Amino acid sequence: MANKELEFYDKLISMNPNFERKGKTMFYTSANGYMFSQLNKAGEIGIRLPKASGEAFLKKYDTTGFKSYGAFMRDYVLVPESLYENIDVLASYLDEGYKYVMSLEPK
Repeated sequence: MANKELEFYDKLISMNPNFERKGKTMFYTSANGYMFSQLNKAGEIGIRLPKASGEAFLKKYDTTGFKSYGAFMRDYVLVPESLYENIDVLASYLDEGYKYVMSLEPK
């Protein structure tokens, strides 16, 4: 993974004051005991969304589930690079992921 992917991920996360990036080798966001986004080794961003939103996201952006360490992560969608050009829309999806995990029973 190149530094530019991490820089973009940090820029995206900095748009919301409710959370921050965590991790030293695997970068992610978490709240309420749950991860809701991750930057994998390939430099791809995944966001955890509620089931209906995730299904709509997959269709709208013609993407797939998000894979990390060789396995698909439950409830995660792979953010297509085309969406990187509209960081405000992408930030709204990240915020939706945050609100989703905050609605779950705390871990």
